[in-house]
Amino acid sequence: MSHPFRRLLAGMAAFALSLALTAAQASEAPMRIAAASDLRFALEEILEIFAVDHPEHPVEVVYGSSGRFRSQIENGAPFDLYFSADIAYPRALEEAGQAASEVIPYAEGRIVLWSDGMDASELTLESLSDERFRRIAIANPRHAPYGARAREALIASGLWEALEPRLVFGENIAHTMQLVQSGAAEVGIIALALARNPAVLERGGYHLIDDALHVPLEQGFIITRHGGDHPTAKLFAEAMQSPEARDIMRAYGFVLPGE
Repeated sequence: MSHPFRRLLAGMAAFALSLALTAAQASEAPMRIAAASDLRFALEEILEIFAVDHPEHPVEVVYGSSGRFRSQIENGAPFDLYFSADIAYPRALEEAGQAASEVIPYAEGRIVLWSDGMDASELTLESLSDERFRRIAIANPRHAPYGARAREALIASGLWEALEPRLVFGENIAHTMQLVQSGAAEVGIIALALARNPAVLERGGYHLIDDALHVPLEQGFIITRHGGDHPTAKLFAEAMQSPEARDIMRAYGFVLPGE
């Protein structure tokens, strides 16, 4: 084989390798999820399965307040999927032309009384009137769906006015749990999905609050307009509805659509 022809073949091979590396790098661009913080434990387990099945599709997740994520996406935040604890938020984004999919209901959440320093399974909402509870944590009702439902339950129980001076507010439901864990509050109203984490259960039980006291915590997700062309977004949306994912969601106390 002549030297010029060998050099031509080497150049073609290098060019092919360059194209392959470019394609691989493009496929490795992570898909970004904005997720309600009640999903922290359940979604992490689902992501572990997804990573095993699809190692070529990396995913990044940011957990926080559903209401704040809605505002950020409206203002152009580069999230590809948005999981909201209140289905009204992704519906609003869909109406505003910010969705690349229809709104998909994925679960209904529940609220519970929980304490890091005692077993809360024997408590009720009325127990919160006890003076030993100097600080009671709930998520901020203005932008956190779990906080809005906690407020509704306290109002329906006739307790809101008396307890309001003792309330401390978390930025989201995970932060509300941290307020209790840090001792900033003796008890809190948090998501059942957080209280069902095995490590949390070891530290005491919880009291499930009657869901007749508040509007249902219907939750939904969308592929955002930003994520419309991201192949991982569609793949993960499908995985979220798989039997394995649904089993994990049930284990954390979520009520699933159609059940």
